[in-house]
Amino acid sequence: MESDLYNDPAIMGGCSVPIKVNRKTKLEPTIVNVGGIRIGTREVIVIAGPCAIESHDQLLESAKAVKQSGGKILRGGAFKPRTSPYNFQGLGEEGLKMLQAVSRETELPVVTEVMDTRQVEVVSEYADILQVGSRNMHNYPLLKEVGMQKKPVLLKRGMMATIEEYLLAAEYILNQGNEQVILCERGIRTFETTTRNTLDLSAVPMLKHLTHLPVIVDPSHGTGHRWMVPSLSRAAVAVGADGLIMEVHYKPEDALCDGHQSLSPNEFADTMANLKKVAHAVGREM
Repeated sequence: MESDLYNDPAIMGGCSVPIKVNRKTKLEPTIVNVGGIRIGTREVIVIAGPCAIESHDQLLESAKAVKQSGGKILRGGAFKPRTSPYNFQGLGEEGLKMLQAVSRETELPVVTEVMDTRQVEVVSEYADILQVGSRNMHNYPLLKEVGMQKKPVLLKRGMMATIEEYLLAAEYILNQGNEQVILCERGIRTFETTTRNTLDLSAVPMLKHLTHLPVIVDPSHGTGHRWMVPSLSRAAVAVGADGLIMEVHYKPEDALCDGHQSLSPNEFADTMANLKKVAHAVGREM
């Protein structure tokens, strides 16, 4: 029976937790290894870079800033899901080639979003981590496809998904044999309009309580305001996040996508310096 796949909801925080992601199924935390960088340990891992890849120079300069300040993984979108079909949609495979070139030059592993089952093969050729974005959390064919890959998967919480729905989405990936899954809280849609989303930091300790998978936080999409990113990043580390993914652009004012929530190199450097203090205060490393 289906109920046999779940533990007691009363014990698991009022949420039915599927068996493969369930902390009771695997007592030891899952550590996702990305080219020697381990996500899910005492070290807080920061993933950063521009929302969208615009040019080789833009990506390279942003990547240099990320690495110089202690970022361990580079993010950059080649395929961009935009609300309006008239907005910049990304450079596609040309962007992936730039991402790979910059990765080799800076020795930073890279994560980029895959939006469609037809893109999985080509994105897997270039990326170290496959990202499934918020809009695709319920795209079950895509979840199955990335679950069959031998690459780590960064799964973002759907903007209107409950914790239970989120964990069931992760279960789709694990059920295909891929246990290298990183959960990402990126804010949910509520009645509040002053921020892009409502960043649900309570999800971090809840997910850590329910599952053995590592949990990171995206304060850029969670707020939509660059000035809020540093404080929410510190809060995320304080509540137990295993890492952060944030947007950094070497010239945010000229960005083709999400410049208003992207940190400049100097802002990122200051953010990282303060994050280290919080991490050390709560017994973590950076």
